[in-house]
Amino acid sequence: MARHRRFFGISGNEPRACTVVDTAFVSRVQIFPIKSLDAAVLREARILTSGALEYDRTWAMLEMSGQFVNGKRHAAVHRLRSSVDVQNQTVSFQDEGERRPVDRTFSLTADRDEIQQWLSRYFGFPVELKSNRDAGFPDDTASPGPTLISVATLQEIARWFDLPLEQVRQRFRTNIEIDGVPPFWEDRLFGAAGMVVRFRIGEAGFEGVNPCQRCVVPTREPASGIGDRTFVRRFTELRGRTLPVWSDRSRFNHFYRVAINTRPFGDQSGKFVRTGDQVRILDT
Repeated sequence: MARHRRFFGISGNEPRACTVVDTAFVSRVQIFPIKSLDAAVLREARILTSGALEYDRTWAMLEMSGQFVNGKRHAAVHRLRSSVDVQNQTVSFQDEGERRPVDRTFSLTADRDEIQQWLSRYFGFPVELKSNRDAGFPDDTASPGPTLISVATLQEIARWFDLPLEQVRQRFRTNIEIDGVPPFWEDRLFGAAGMVVRFRIGEAGFEGVNPCQRCVVPTREPASGIGDRTFVRRFTELRGRTLPVWSDRSRFNHFYRVAINTRPFGDQSGKFVRTGDQVRILDT
């Protein structure tokens, strides 16, 4: 039997009670083994001591200056396809700009020099591939846990922009998708500034910290990198107009925010997040 809980959201300045049916469950788990490149979809992912998912952003491409080679700074990232086999520690690259794209497969442990040479030729400047197996290279180092979004949120954004659902996934690059809930349900997982919301995904405990501030990447078509100059304005307008009653408006200095940043509470290392896991809010 579904359980009901009551939470308070904010509409303007007035608190309103909201009834929540505990049907939230994990429908998709994905990691991004090489930061800024393609996702790998998994059935389950182990949690590291840092709270990050194992193999999520474990490798990163860097310029000699130490800056990340990412889609924010280099449009060529969008045309580079990658496929990482985390069990065998191999990666295949494909340049979609070639007339006849050919896969190049390398060992991430034995072929580091060859990978760096291939990437340097592709981008046209020296590229170093680094790894951090303990914590990866998270976008938000203060909240290194998995990012969360609901499937209904992705579907709503797809409707706003008349885009395929899979393309919206590729634009927003979130680790865990929650199904069985309405659009923007994940906004329940953060509170007022200085507060966190504790919740469980199966056996693992996390704290929801804040709504993710988005960068330029979601404005671009994932395969080509071609941008939509109106995307941020339209997204901001629609996000503000449809902000749900349970979302704390005070956390939005602007409305170009979606999905949730998290961190673990307590030691969650070695536990797993799995598809089918129930998501349960514990307390604020």
